[in-house]
Amino acid sequence: MRRSLDENGTCHCVFYTTINSTSLQHLEELMNKYEKVLSRVSEFAQLFEGQDNQVSKMVYKMQSSAFSSYKAPTFSQLRLELEEAQTLVEELKMIEEMKDSQGLFNQLQGQVANASFTLRLLSDSDQRSFMALRQEVDTLEGELKECSCAHRGLYKVSMPLVVKSNWRGVSYKAGAWGRDWDPNANTTLYWVAPLRADLRYFDYYRLYNSYEDLLLSKNYKELYMGYGDGSGNAVYKNFMYFNYYGTNDMAKLDLSSNTVVLQRSLAGATYNNRFSYAGVPWKDIDFASDEKGLWVLYATEGTKGNLIVSRLNENTLEVEKTWYSSLYKPAMSGAFMACGVLYALRPLSTRQEEIFYAFDTNTGQEYYISITLDKMLDTLQGINYSPFDHKLYIFNDAYLVTYDLTFLTRKQAKPFGVYALSKPIN
Repeated sequence: MRRSLDENGTCHCVFYTTINSTSLQHLEELMNKYEKVLSRVSEFAQLFEGQDNQVSKMVYKMQSSAFSSYKAPTFSQLRLELEEAQTLVEELKMIEEMKDSQGLFNQLQGQVANASFTLRLLSDSDQRSFMALRQEVDTLEGELKECSCAHRGLYKVSMPLVVKSNWRGVSYKAGAWGRDWDPNANTTLYWVAPLRADLRYFDYYRLYNSYEDLLLSKNYKELYMGYGDGSGNAVYKNFMYFNYYGTNDMAKLDLSSNTVVLQRSLAGATYNNRFSYAGVPWKDIDFASDEKGLWVLYATEGTKGNLIVSRLNENTLEVEKTWYSSLYKPAMSGAFMACGVLYALRPLSTRQEEIFYAFDTNTGQEYYISITLDKMLDTLQGINYSPFDHKLYIFNDAYLVTYDLTFLTRKQAKPFGVYALSKPIN
């Protein structure tokens, strides 16, 4: 073997052997294949080293299908190619004309073995890193959710902000609206669902990609659905939930396709205006979403009209857990959920409402509270809470109105007028 350096400092090696051209061709193919494989292994090593200080990029790749799909198949393919290279080296060593090159083959065989070992380490390290990072992200997500509810309950409500009238006009006084809530995505989707003038039938709705689009009435989708009963709609993770017309069925509407993908009866729930809210007809079944998930508020004949709070499985609409309150549902004008706590409203006058009652599903306790809420017009038909911005989105006699909520910090004392009910929860 002869070595030389060119003017650029590149090393050139010339290897003399007695093997024929066919054998040399096999050897050249093997070397080229090995160099290609080793180069790919090196690229993957650099990739994973480069990701150590790029957690945000790793999280993004974990959430994308591309990351999970490339990892295992690529390492498997590299492993197979290295095994083929090892087999080729063994075959070449057996050729009689190549006995003089046994040292080279042994060296090459060792390099392939080292590459295989490196690949195995990378694969194992990647798997461990992936699982550790996934566990850390899950933990952080859980802590973040807990942190968002690290308060002592609702403290006050701001003055109302009138955004605009609903897109169907002021004669359509009932309905619901809000912002899509997805704890895993910062969605900016807004929705508006006015009922017909009869205050009952939900048939059309609009979707806006941003608050600006909503204000300017642009870039919207107007869709016909045609099966809803009342203004108890809520949107959670790009699905709208509503009471199916004339039944006690819960319906799940995919907003991407405008298709009802699931319909399920809510066992025992009354409907057809049996136990709706005071002054708000046809709202027997009322959906809500918050930091804790998807909820449904209703009453049954068995509870004699008293409010029931149930947490739903968003995928199946099965009731996961139920809480029974001592509050008569028709005595309320509406309700919303925030951090697993139900807050109930009642009218004080044509221009004021009171949040007068709270039921904490985290502790099973219920409370009387007194927080006033000014209103522009008489009736609050649809009430939805958004954990994104801690706002109430209220449909107030044809107008879209928002309120900012302020919660008590852990260090603040409980405000005057808040006290626990003496009646225990069953």
